[in-house]
Amino acid sequence: MEMMDKKIIKEMERWIREIEQFFIQKPPEQIYVSVAVIALTFFIFLIVRLLKHSKSNTVVIAGLSGSGKTVLFYQLRDGSAHQGTVTSMEPNDDRFLLHSESEKKGKKNHVHVVDVPGHSRLRPKLDDFLPQSAGLVFVVDSLDFLPNCRAAAEYLYDILTKAAVVKKKIPVLILCNKTDKVTAHSKEFIKKQLEKEIEKLRVSRTAISAADITTEYTLGVPDEVFSFTQCRNKVLVGEASGLKGEISQLEQFIRNQINA
Repeated sequence: MEMMDKKIIKEMERWIREIEQFFIQKPPEQIYVSVAVIALTFFIFLIVRLLKHSKSNTVVIAGLSGSGKTVLFYQLRDGSAHQGTVTSMEPNDDRFLLHSESEKKGKKNHVHVVDVPGHSRLRPKLDDFLPQSAGLVFVVDSLDFLPNCRAAAEYLYDILTKAAVVKKKIPVLILCNKTDKVTAHSKEFIKKQLEKEIEKLRVSRTAISAADITTEYTLGVPDEVFSFTQCRNKVLVGEASGLKGEISQLEQFIRNQINA
């Protein structure tokens, strides 16, 4: 062991002497240039490493008005439904520890949750948050689903074809809210109906000339019936009851994206 240590020390001494000799033989101008190149290379390497390892902690909540997005936002933050909330006209935007983790020991990551208003005129605000999003939750009212199925499918179609979602492969959770009600539709039924409606949208929008198409990417596989499994990003389906605080699947989705 000692023999190996001596060999290592001798090798290091030899390298030091060679480096000293290199700088002695070079003019000062070349030395300055060499040092500058090394420093610049190290700086670029450091920046690339930082960008590569930086992870977004933003999760966006979207969906039609009345689907219960704001109640879910408050449940995540405060553990309360905040009875009496009305339709949001501005995004609810906050950074916090998930309420369910606030009293747990150990390292906990703050999350940045944005609840985007569901009104059609306010939906463009979604584009302000998608580029830095680690995940997106699309809330569906499972109690009043059928009358709003077409509108929900159109909104979801627009989200799944956005460049920011496709390029970054942003995971999407279709969250069926209000499932505690007896007359609520199951998540399996909602998933199938949304797929059917999106298939209709694909056919109708494909028939429109390219100049009139507003979506940024196409969905699905040509000559195949649409399924969420065909999306370039992961699309999951879950259940929740915002008013009762049953949001474990929502919290798990958020943890998976933030801690990934």
